[in-house]
Amino acid sequence: MKPSSPKGLEELKWKLIGIFGKLVVDLLFKTARIETMGFEKVEAIINSRRFIFACWHSRVLLISYLYQGWNGAALVSQSQDGELIARMLQRQGHETFRGSTTRGGLRALSQMIKNLKENNRPAVIIPDGPQGPRFKVQPGVITLAQKTGYPIVPVSYSAGRVKIFNSWDRFLLPFPFADCRVVYGEPVRVAEDADPETLSACRLRLEEELCRITTAADGFYGHMIS
Repeated sequence: MKPSSPKGLEELKWKLIGIFGKLVVDLLFKTARIETMGFEKVEAIINSRRFIFACWHSRVLLISYLYQGWNGAALVSQSQDGELIARMLQRQGHETFRGSTTRGGLRALSQMIKNLKENNRPAVIIPDGPQGPRFKVQPGVITLAQKTGYPIVPVSYSAGRVKIFNSWDRFLLPFPFADCRVVYGEPVRVAEDADPETLSACRLRLEEELCRITTAADGFYGHMIS
């Protein structure tokens, strides 16, 4: 593919976006004061490298920064928004599988299940992406946990000084030098032989736990982000 071709120029554009995006995120969080809450209850799971992180679409930035270089497998939508996230994740040392509930999701999820069974590596899913509903868990993460045996680790964060974007997910961007708090929730395990009723209960439990820890993180700084 010639660099001067339309496809070559498009690829160059996204490559530069990925490089610049990672640089900005690195600089932003290198200035931040980051503390954690609840890590002790998931430390052993995380150290095993066999887990699935679940975080809301608006709270992925700091989580991806903290775990860069972990060779994680991430399910990312095929949207333009997803392309931006995918390029940054790839620059941070992760592999992306592209698909969502509206396009290519089953194929991407199947590839991810196969990959996790063959490799000892963590995974991450944004369960309310790519376009919401906000703070509502879609079933893909539950299926992934059921098929792989990996526990789901809910994780969220907030910061003292933030910019909240007027987007569907109310994306949260900490200011430089902000205090940040990462909150880990109770792990959710999904049995391989779980019936539909149990799967639905696991989905609801994960949703409630993600909402709980996000509210806790926001509340620590006095935010009420609706």
